[in-house]
Amino acid sequence: MENIAWMAWTLPTAIFFVLLASTLGVMTWLAAVYPEAERVGVLRIPTTRGDRLFISLIAAAVIHLVWIGVVGTNPIFTLPIGEEGVEVSSLWLATIISLLTAVAIFRKV
Repeated sequence: MENIAWMAWTLPTAIFFVLLASTLGVMTWLAAVYPEAERVGVLRIPTTRGDRLFISLIAAAVIHLVWIGVVGTNPIFTLPIGEEGVEVSSLWLATIISLLTAVAIFRKV
């Protein structure tokens, strides 16, 4: 059990799954209210919203893995919350990059 202690349910993990569930909910609502035809973007293949979501999730996973391998997860600053403060990991920067990548994918692919 000690080998998987790093897999703890953390705030970033919870935020990720809440955002993922929200995204799927919004996309389901959009599919019902605004039916979509396939669209050809930069990749020159027809894609739907679901395809673009899948591509953006794969891109986010790759960005995070590369970030961890190259930069690591060291804290970049500490928020003055509580007695000892809350350290903010550099991994949040990878998350911001992933979100910007997802926006680009949804707009251009």
